[in-house]
Amino acid sequence: MDFSIQTSSPEKIKTGALIVGVFADGVLTAAAEAVDRAAQGAVLAAAKAEMKGRAGETLVLRGLAGVAAQRVILAGLGPQASWSPKALAAAHRAALGAAAATGTAEAVSALAAVPLEQADVRTRARLAAIAAGDVTYRFDATFSKRDAVARPKLARLALALDRADAKQAEAGLAEGRAIANGMTLARDLGNLPGNVCTPTYLGETAKKLGRAHKFKVEVLDRKQIEALGMGSFLSVARGSYEPPKFIVMRYEGAPARKPAAGRGARGGGGAAAKASAPVVLVGKGITFDSGGISIKPAGAMDEMKYDMCGAASVLGTLSAVAEMRLPLDVIGVVPSCENLPSGRANKPGDVVTTMSGQTVEILNTDAEGRLILCDALTYVERFKPAAVIDIATLTGACITALGHVNSGLFTPDDALADALTAAARQALDPVWRLPLDDDYQEQLKSNFADFANIGGAPAGAVTAACFLSRFTKAYRWAHLDIAGTAWRSGKDKGATGRPVPLLAQYLLSLA
Repeated sequence: MDFSIQTSSPEKIKTGALIVGVFADGVLTAAAEAVDRAAQGAVLAAAKAEMKGRAGETLVLRGLAGVAAQRVILAGLGPQASWSPKALAAAHRAALGAAAATGTAEAVSALAAVPLEQADVRTRARLAAIAAGDVTYRFDATFSKRDAVARPKLARLALALDRADAKQAEAGLAEGRAIANGMTLARDLGNLPGNVCTPTYLGETAKKLGRAHKFKVEVLDRKQIEALGMGSFLSVARGSYEPPKFIVMRYEGAPARKPAAGRGARGGGGAAAKASAPVVLVGKGITFDSGGISIKPAGAMDEMKYDMCGAASVLGTLSAVAEMRLPLDVIGVVPSCENLPSGRANKPGDVVTTMSGQTVEILNTDAEGRLILCDALTYVERFKPAAVIDIATLTGACITALGHVNSGLFTPDDALADALTAAARQALDPVWRLPLDDDYQEQLKSNFADFANIGGAPAGAVTAACFLSRFTKAYRWAHLDIAGTAWRSGKDKGATGRPVPLLAQYLLSLA
């Protein structure tokens, strides 16, 4: 989608759809008042007669005299006292949905001009671009005819703002477009079926992304993974015909630091050194999860193609970071395989040796995500990272605890928890911090290995995070359990693209 800024008076803007806001009880925003004056009170009259100004409510007015736009879309903003970034984003989605339904190819929104204490104009513009990407997203890759899925014609969005706000708004639109594009990539990968989006496919996608944005990508095959000693990861991969892949993406945007005077002749020949340690994102890439020998029930098993949404979010975030050209180093790591039952698959009671040398008794082969992530978390020590964040559709227990609103956040680092929570709040991609007390580690005790891969039904999401924590002692670490937020079920079944907005916002805050 193309984005731009309009600085003309709202009533003079020629467009297929002009979006202005109406608060509860018919209170018009400044742009709506300007249009109302030009239309000799028609806007206020329609608002009072046909809408309550509730959040998410819309009303389309056509052919208003004195107004250049073909249509004026009134967007309900809710009570003024409750006006917030969340209400703004919801209003954008509703109004852009209404605009798309009219068949127009272009729209102009004045909603980002509505003052908002919690969000500057750059943030408001970013939210508008992300909302536009969400409204216009359609998945059609696996239909025999692409036109089987109707795509909105809406392709251009301008924000009506004062000239003084244009520069900041343009920056926000560019950031929002990059995040929306990253979400689209993550959603597309999640929605693809497991026979298409295999570990090999994820590796090829990462390589294409690297070529497009000029960052380094390495895809390790089974022999290279074996050479690293990733016995836990490989034990999960063993049950499938599809070969495993270990994907490493390196975006290097941090400015180089010049060597100190007089040191160039020794140990580096004067080459510039990196000024900062990288942030590492680790994504669970199980492209299909049957549960293995501990097989899942048949009902809704098709949704286990979404078990690679952690990996998809890492690729989507790397795409956004590279498009925004953030001045920091970000490394994305994806261990990817399938979890299937076969004569070579893991069995309950098997003991495997991880890359760290620790041994794990596998009591449930459906707790496989932690078995591939643990080796990846050991691998990333070599990067001496500033922080490591792993993202995984890890536990049904997290859905039981938090439903489909908040992603689960686990970390022993209060400062990192605060930073991620702040980014989540700003990105409207919420998280809730859950405990990681040492007392929960007792549930992972095993009679036959250093520890087991499950700790029983109580606090299942917590003990899964406790398992991962045993491999993260060398760096600052956080774990995001996105099992309840990465996709929707039911009639709106599909990947959501979360938590790309959260991760992108966190990295924006660092940059």
